[in-house]
Amino acid sequence: MPDSAGTLFESLLALMSRLRSDGGCPWDREQTRATLKPYLIEEAYEALEALDGGSSEHIQEELGDVLFQVVFHAQLARETGEFTMGDLLARLNEKMIRRHPHVFAGGQVADAAEALSQWERIKRGEGKARSALDGVPASLPALLRAQRLQVKAGRVGFDWPTWRDAWAKVGEEMAELDQAASAGEAERVREELGDLLFSVVNVARLLGVDAEDSLRRAAEKFTRRFKEVESEMSAAGRTLDNASLEELDRTWEMVKAREERDTPPAGGAAGAGR
Repeated sequence: MPDSAGTLFESLLALMSRLRSDGGCPWDREQTRATLKPYLIEEAYEALEALDGGSSEHIQEELGDVLFQVVFHAQLARETGEFTMGDLLARLNEKMIRRHPHVFAGGQVADAAEALSQWERIKRGEGKARSALDGVPASLPALLRAQRLQVKAGRVGFDWPTWRDAWAKVGEEMAELDQAASAGEAERVREELGDLLFSVVNVARLLGVDAEDSLRRAAEKFTRRFKEVESEMSAAGRTLDNASLEELDRTWEMVKAREERDTPPAGGAAGAGR
């Protein structure tokens, strides 16, 4: 019989301790919280990529890498006497039980929205959130942060009634950006463009679309099609440098039409095309 998850987790903790020991790995021994930060972010994004379209094995591997980062930080904390993995897990379990009284304490909620509202109310009662917007890291990618802030505000009733109302706001922001750009006011252009992007995120959210994911898909699609244009030009003995804009645009439209013809329709939101 395979080992239980608990046994394997204990083995992972022991492995991490050995890597950090005097007889362990020189690289692992040199790491600090600061040096590990980029790896935590990188592994999280690799996990997202795997969840978007990876195989079961790929997802398993990338989630394991994220877990290893957590284990690494817990080992550093144990070495300084701050806390242990046991402390971390106990705190996590206690918090999840406390914030789910409808599951563990005989409470009731009508739906997922009420469960989320209850979660936020309990969290504020813990004194950890002075504002309804607390808990959204400033270090998040801007698009993702915008959507998370809007979600938080929406949970306390500060929201557009429908996506169409939010869409009307997009039109207002476009007009203001046009005015700023026409007047050549650089600082105002920067501000109005930010407002426009924030408004578009609102529309995406109210339509049930993850704006960060949607833009990532659009970037991936642009990359794929651009590389196809490069291949087409290369096959014709040309380079992008010596082709006219009209020729590049015709090749782009050809690549786009071919991809749309060969790709079956898919459900959900797709990234924006050119």
